[in-house]
Amino acid sequence: MSEAEPQRHSELFVYRRLTDVQRAQFENDGYLVVGETLTVAGLETLRSECMAAWNASKEGFHPDRTWLQNSLLANVHHYSEVARRFYFEGPLVDIAEQLIGPNIKAATSQLTFKLRGNTMEFGWHQDNGYGELEPYNAISTLTAFDDADEENGCLRVVPGSHQREQLAVEHSIADKKAGVAIELKVDNSEVLPVPMRAGQSLLLNCWTLHRSEGNLSKERDRRVLFMRYADADAVEVYNGRRPRLGRLLRGETKFPEVEAFEADLG
Repeated sequence: MSEAEPQRHSELFVYRRLTDVQRAQFENDGYLVVGETLTVAGLETLRSECMAAWNASKEGFHPDRTWLQNSLLANVHHYSEVARRFYFEGPLVDIAEQLIGPNIKAATSQLTFKLRGNTMEFGWHQDNGYGELEPYNAISTLTAFDDADEENGCLRVVPGSHQREQLAVEHSIADKKAGVAIELKVDNSEVLPVPMRAGQSLLLNCWTLHRSEGNLSKERDRRVLFMRYADADAVEVYNGRRPRLGRLLRGETKFPEVEAFEADLG
C-alpha cells in the first residue's frame, strides 16, 4: 500500500492508516506524529471527560508532591466513556495492528499532565524500562489535548535510539512508585523536540528514548492521553513472564486469562 486508505470519520474520531512512507519513517526514527485522530467535537468531549476525572482525583499541582501525584492518572478509561471508546475502538487500534500485527491487546491508559506551573522534568527513559513487555513490539501513543511546544513541555526524542534495543537500566520499585526516571546519557546534538497540535497523536517505539522538560508557560497546560498497545501474547518480563492482562482488541491469544479479561472495564 503506497497511499493511505481514505479516512473514516465518525462524530468524534478520525480514522486513518499509515502509508508505506509513514511506516518506514516510524521504523527508521522510532517515532511518528500521525496527525489528527480526534475531530473538534471529539477533542472537546474527550478533554472534558478526562478533566472531570482528573479534578475528581487530584488536588492540583503542588511542588512538594511526587511526579505521580502531580502528573499521572492511571486507567482513565475507567472514568471516561469516550476515553474507553478511543482506547478500545479508536483509530490508534488500526495503526497498532499495522505496526504490531493482527493480534493486539490494550496494555495501558493514563493521563500524563503538565499543568501550568508544573516545572518538574521527567528524564530520559524507554517506555519498556517501566514495565518491560516481550515481544518487544509494543507501541506507546500520546494524544495531545493542548498544543504542545518547548515552552509548555512537549516531548523530546532521540531519533533512531530504538535501534539500541532494551537498555540495561534498572528502574527500582521505589523509583517506579515515585515516578523518577533513571537518567541515561544522551548526546544533546541528537535530541529533537516534537511539537504537536491538540488532537494529534504521536507514536513511540517501546525502545525510543524520550523525555519531557517542565511546563514553563504561565498560561498554557500540556495535557496528554497516553495509551499503550501490545502483542496479544505479550508477557511481563519483570513479573515472572506472566501474560500482560488487557482487553483483547484484535485477533487471538494463547492465554485464556487474556481472552477472558473483561473485569473492571478492562
